[in-house]
Amino acid sequence: MIRGYKRPDGRMGVRNHVLVLSCVGCANHVARAIAQRVPGAVALENAKGCGQVGKGLAIMRRCLVNLALNPNVFGTLVVGLGCETTKPLELAQRLGEQSAKPVEVITIQGAGGTLAAIEEGVRLASDLAGRAALVRREDMPLSALVLGTNCGGSDATSGLAANPTIGVVADCVTGAGGTVLLGETTELIGTEHILASRAASAEVGQDVLRIVRDLEEQFVRRGIDVRGANPSPGNMKGGLSTLEEKALGGISKGGTSPITQVVAYGQIPSRRGLVIMDTPGYDIESVSGMAAGGAQVLLFSTGRGNPIGNPLMPVIKVTGNASTYRRMVDNMDFDASGAIGGATSVQDEGTRLLELLERVCNGEPTKAERLGQDDFAIYHNDELWCGCL
Repeated sequence: MIRGYKRPDGRMGVRNHVLVLSCVGCANHVARAIAQRVPGAVALENAKGCGQVGKGLAIMRRCLVNLALNPNVFGTLVVGLGCETTKPLELAQRLGEQSAKPVEVITIQGAGGTLAAIEEGVRLASDLAGRAALVRREDMPLSALVLGTNCGGSDATSGLAANPTIGVVADCVTGAGGTVLLGETTELIGTEHILASRAASAEVGQDVLRIVRDLEEQFVRRGIDVRGANPSPGNMKGGLSTLEEKALGGISKGGTSPITQVVAYGQIPSRRGLVIMDTPGYDIESVSGMAAGGAQVLLFSTGRGNPIGNPLMPVIKVTGNASTYRRMVDNMDFDASGAIGGATSVQDEGTRLLELLERVCNGEPTKAERLGQDDFAIYHNDELWCGCL
């Protein structure tokens, strides 16, 4: 049984954060300082937010709004400089129009400088935190869950154990009427026809083929050989030989349910079930996009080990490599290696992982949360869907 925090729009969160949202790099110091002084507050530091135009600016504005709409957020303090293209006052206004969650806004220029902005921000965020503390957990059906999935630092055990184990949990969530996000478009190359055949409609199938085709065309236009960079050196050292082999293991994270929708980076799905989000292969940006898409929690598979976390949602690290689990026990949450040695089955491991997922949703901290690992970055559309694959 999961218990969560009900929001005004009916969605439910598994954490109860006050979000201090920086909408431009110039405001990151102030946002961080405010969050550090207010228990229950988390800061999202934004690398850009100014000097952006076109698609990059549209992505940024969409993500900033949708991050504040994430069900794990009680209310938001928008922190801006005052002259950036993301327009903090308009951003706060849009949030107020789209949600009944409390929202406040300050600008460093308007407050009269850094110190004054921090003091004003602490006052506003403290008020939000006091109100958030009054919200109590209540029963939350699995159908209310939006589960993110991602992989990074993959090896041969990822496709054999960790990803299929996550797939068992994914099928449980979609079977209960919930939503599962599958992303990393770079790592779908070579399996797009398989995914398209699982689409709930011909239109969705075409959308799957389109995002992969568009990505490959970008690579061709720029003269980039994606197959020369993926699998990465670490992937190959871990036993992965081709992009297709890696992709076949990676898509098993999504389970076996029909694909109901394909959404843009940072977009909130309008349908439940298994949804593909067009995210980059760079883990931090991919996970951040899923947080913007409304994921309350994320399962992250890693064969070679990865410490990634996220400020808004717990990230559960799953490995199928027993050596990695022992070597990086500070970072790993779940060892699925029993399914390789035959001591257990993938189904058994999936049942155990679902139990851990429920405990984390109910408040048990992940390793990343205990370490304070809060990685965050929004994709900016000034590079291709590639990175730390």
